[in-house]
Amino acid sequence: MKRFFMVFFILCFLIPSVSLGAPKGKLIIAQAVDLTSLDPARHHTQGEFNYDNAVFDRLYLFDVQGNSVPRLAVSHRIVNDTTWEFKLRKGVKFHNGDPFTAADVKFTIERILDPKTKAPFAANFRHIKEVNIIDDYTLQMVTEKPDPILIKRFAAGATTSILPSKYIKEKGEDPFLRHPIGTGPFQFVEWVRNDRLVLEAYEGYWAGSPLVKTVVIRPIPEDATRIAELQTGGVDIAVNIPPFLVNQVKAMPGVEVQSVPSGRVIFLYLNTLAPGPLQDKRVRQALNYAVDKKSIIEKILMGSGFQMAINLTPYHFGYDPSLQPYPYDPEKAKKLLAEAGHRDLKLVFNTPSGRYIMDKQVSEAIAGMFEKVGVKIDFKVREWGDYTKDLVTKKLVDIGFIGWGNVNYDADGTFFVYFIKDAAFSYYEDPEMKSWIIEARHALDEKKRKDLYTKISKKVFEEAPLVFLYQQQDHWGVSKKVKNFQARGDENFYLYRVGVEK
Repeated sequence: MKRFFMVFFILCFLIPSVSLGAPKGKLIIAQAVDLTSLDPARHHTQGEFNYDNAVFDRLYLFDVQGNSVPRLAVSHRIVNDTTWEFKLRKGVKFHNGDPFTAADVKFTIERILDPKTKAPFAANFRHIKEVNIIDDYTLQMVTEKPDPILIKRFAAGATTSILPSKYIKEKGEDPFLRHPIGTGPFQFVEWVRNDRLVLEAYEGYWAGSPLVKTVVIRPIPEDATRIAELQTGGVDIAVNIPPFLVNQVKAMPGVEVQSVPSGRVIFLYLNTLAPGPLQDKRVRQALNYAVDKKSIIEKILMGSGFQMAINLTPYHFGYDPSLQPYPYDPEKAKKLLAEAGHRDLKLVFNTPSGRYIMDKQVSEAIAGMFEKVGVKIDFKVREWGDYTKDLVTKKLVDIGFIGWGNVNYDADGTFFVYFIKDAAFSYYEDPEMKSWIIEARHALDEKKRKDLYTKISKKVFEEAPLVFLYQQQDHWGVSKKVKNFQARGDENFYLYRVGVEK
């Protein structure tokens, strides 16, 4: 199976200048949420990343096994502990015909680091202190401290989609954000908010023309509607098939279900930065003991999930298999709440609906479990755009249902993002844990990093800054007219070599 995935990836991504005839047909994809903007640097959700994957390119990407492979970079070398040199791909053009050069990489990184950009993942790149152009196709990056996973950061982050420096400098940001151009296999056509995103094949793509002429991505948050559209041919691919409907979709003529364990972990935010009961570790532990994860996975998710001890999966370097999930123990939860002096605790519980598999239903079940141990819940179903805006601006009240797909295959992509309070998604910080996270981030010795992540994992479990739930299993409904599509554990889809028969 691994051999198949590797061959598939090579065929789809790594063969340059392949021409298989003119692009043809239309591919329509239904996903649960819409974009919030057209600016890759400001994106932070998977629905946005898949637009980025189509319109733009990055220096590196991950294959299905988590190996970083060259894209706009063709090679790199480590000059010293803090200096990396990159050789860039020649002959690449942006959609307007401008050539891709080292100036575009420098511009993209500096724009991410500019506070005015408000890039949610800027913290992952703030240690880059210099980007020096050697020539049009060679540049060096100098970091403040060693970074053992710099290549992974570029492979993982659609944030680092390379932008056209000449175009933006000449035309300005507003024209670019109204009609973005990149070096990717598809060109932007239009975005009608909450209705559709339309892309068209870029026949000048450096690796050869895509197979499909037009791609339409439709935001359809309602599970039943996505599936009905798949059944009637209104869409060709539907994401987030609810587990209880998987068999129904499998029974549809001309449709298959692709299932894969996701790199995404589902958990509850706890706002420990705001003064209140959630700053007490006993309260946070009590909420973890109050949740019957086994019942949720079996009864709501129909077995499509795996209990987690913390918010890190076996996909990721630094995962500690010795940790066991919090057991369901409502009596212990009540005892801890009593010890903390919170017999009549009242908390706000926020959840999206349709963004994650069965998110609203799971949240309702958990809210009921909290009520059973004496925690009164003000339950709020939130529109996804408003909800994420509150999350990244640190305005979340009390509790929030969320999923995190750490796509850099390393614990740093979870621990730094969630347990350093200056990071975009963090509502928690512990000085000792922070020092370990920073130390691991810059340690070049792999064993030292592994040992540090084991210590961090144990402390995360003990401190319970989140309510840990489960690793998600993804189900995709795919028309059999679609060719070469492969569901991935990182939830990315790359459409360059996907075709459709109509």
